[in-house]
Amino acid sequence: MNGADGGGLGEVLAGVGPRLRAARGKRELTLAAVAAATGISVSTLSRLESGARRPALESLLPLARLYGTTLDDLVGAPAVEDPRVPQRPVTRNGTTHVPLTREAGGVQAYKLVLPARPAEPDLKVHEGYEWMYVLSGRLRLVLGEHDVELGKGEAAEFDTRVPHWFGSATNRPVELLSLFGPQGERMHVRARPTRRGG
Repeated sequence: MNGADGGGLGEVLAGVGPRLRAARGKRELTLAAVAAATGISVSTLSRLESGARRPALESLLPLARLYGTTLDDLVGAPAVEDPRVPQRPVTRNGTTHVPLTREAGGVQAYKLVLPARPAEPDLKVHEGYEWMYVLSGRLRLVLGEHDVELGKGEAAEFDTRVPHWFGSATNRPVELLSLFGPQGERMHVRARPTRRGG
């Protein structure tokens, strides 16, 4: 076995023998009975269980079928990590923040639900760059001297060092996606090139 697979793969293969022996014991089968059912010789079965022989797919498949188990169980494959992003909503000052990214640092994604009550703008300034996309409702965004409304499907991006505030423009809640880069990262949106006449 060379150095390339002597680590993780070697450890996985070393664990196959004891699992085969345990699976056979659970079914209360002798090596001879397994050999008769699978067509694999007793000596090969013995060497597989002791780790003296490297397991191959053609021998593991009939054994998995006979023992009523899966190949993953026989080789001890790691469990597949849950692909869902954990969503632990946090509510502050009536606004619910649902984090959509796992990693700390860099650009952070959030779903925000803003309360259904128009409020007086209280402009803030901080480091960073923000991109917003309105999912539902109407968003009021005050940015420096600009006071604009965005509806469903509209987006805005701005440097958060410019005084800003946002909230519901109506008596309905607003849902939006927010991408925030604390170091001032700008968002890069790719669009299909526009066809020119011809």
